[in-house]
Amino acid sequence: YNIQTTADGLVNRGNTYKEIGRVNEAIQDYLSAISVQPNMAEAHANLALAYKDSGHMEAAIKSYKQALMLRPDFPEVTCNLLHTLQCVCNWDDRKKLFIEVEGILRRQIKMSAIPSVQPFHAIAYPLDPMLALEISRKYAAHCSVIASRYSLPPFRHPSPLPIKGEGRNGRLRVGYVSSDFGNHPLSHLMGSVFGMHDRGNVEVFCYALSPNDGTEWRLRIQSEAEHFLDVSPMSSDMIARLINEDQIQILINLNGYTKGARNEIFAMQPAPILVSYMGFPGTTGATYIHYLVTDEFVSPMQYSLIYSEKLVHLPHCYFVNDYKQKNQDVLDPNCQHKRSDYGLPEDKFIFACFNQLYKMDPEIFITWCNILKRVPNSALWLLRFPAAGEMRLRAYAAAQGVQRDQIIFTDVAMKQEHIRRSALADLFLDTPLCNAHTTGTDILWAGLPMVTLPLEKMATRVAGSLCLATGVGEEMIASGMKEYEEKAVSLALNRTKLQDLTNRLKAARLTCPLFDTARWVRNLERSYFKMWNLYCSGQHPQPFKVNESDSEFPFDR
Repeated sequence: YNIQTTADGLVNRGNTYKEIGRVNEAIQDYLSAISVQPNMAEAHANLALAYKDSGHMEAAIKSYKQALMLRPDFPEVTCNLLHTLQCVCNWDDRKKLFIEVEGILRRQIKMSAIPSVQPFHAIAYPLDPMLALEISRKYAAHCSVIASRYSLPPFRHPSPLPIKGEGRNGRLRVGYVSSDFGNHPLSHLMGSVFGMHDRGNVEVFCYALSPNDGTEWRLRIQSEAEHFLDVSPMSSDMIARLINEDQIQILINLNGYTKGARNEIFAMQPAPILVSYMGFPGTTGATYIHYLVTDEFVSPMQYSLIYSEKLVHLPHCYFVNDYKQKNQDVLDPNCQHKRSDYGLPEDKFIFACFNQLYKMDPEIFITWCNILKRVPNSALWLLRFPAAGEMRLRAYAAAQGVQRDQIIFTDVAMKQEHIRRSALADLFLDTPLCNAHTTGTDILWAGLPMVTLPLEKMATRVAGSLCLATGVGEEMIASGMKEYEEKAVSLALNRTKLQDLTNRLKAARLTCPLFDTARWVRNLERSYFKMWNLYCSGQHPQPFKVNESDSEFPFDR
């Protein structure tokens, strides 16, 4: 009895350490608990999670397996193990594990338990899209439960009066909620948007869920947004109250199910129109989120059943970026990198994929190996993202008969350098299960063409949309794995064809819709006014498409 009490005490203290971010002390406590009580599955499971969070992937895998040996029916461990294996490209029992995890998820959904796979992880898994929707629904419902604990009375919303452009209700009041106003891809992409809104018609409020990280990204948004409020120390109900007192008409969730989110604020419905945008490339499954801002390629109406929200189709691509404002210097031909700067072979045809390794799967990797075998003197350039995946991918490639020098790994680079050196490759190969999103934008800005294969779910279609919005993207999009392989091989073997595509891509950068942030912001505003006008005319939220000639802007003429 005493031994178990000691072990429990150590595990509990370890959990407390972990919650306050002192992972190393947490690990020590879990290890002590195991030395006292070696058969305690929970201690092994918590140790594994602590290892994973601190980047010790192999140690995490060992501890997860240990926990499962001691307790085979341990759903969250099975699901966490799958994710850890996926992060380091360990695909040994992948098929079997996915069947097991899918069974676990379907049981949990039936029993109304919170699924052991987070929506953000489900995005990169080959799960049935309807199952992914169910996972999101359960997480959304959980946020509603958290919201209900604050027992707030329902909020009164601003009156549904059309925006007339003068006087008190002269402007649309739009609020953005995010934990990523700072050094984060979201701010790298959206940095200019908040200040680019048309102040004559739109009043912008940013609600920051994270404290000031002191970076240029945070300071810039703080100074450019009309109202910027750091609400990070406040409780969720207080933030919801503040949003409601600010009389926000349209509230945008820039997190979805990503780190730092506080979705319960949206479950409290502090504004009449709630919108999901940009942070989470999938459905929220939330009854209280009315719209998802996307585009016709990424979320075609034929797939509307896999979304809980009404789809708003922006013209061109929904995925915004700021490169025209922030990364112009990348276009300067005088400061280009050379292949020799990175130990890249001068004479080889270089395919590249700079995505995080968790986005890869055996099917795409075998296809890449086929491509390498069919294109003489070619190589594939990957990132140590994380480093733990390198050995395995090299082993898989060797097993497929690929020469050792055909796989090149380099370290992850800083943003500017990453974009600049991308142009040293000849062709980017995208991952179909979960596309290059930010990375896709990076490489197109660098003038590097890609091959991508869209499937059904949102995260599998973003790269295709990025390509189309350059105006030269049709030939970059494949309709099946075989065609993906053929496209890559034929572009590699036909240098004039590829050079022509590259030249057209480079020439389009400063004029195409993809990098035209100001034009994109006008279209986003058109969508906001359309949402508000639908609300004013007493209609329920409904799917719609934004046209650049829309007269909805800034109000019904």
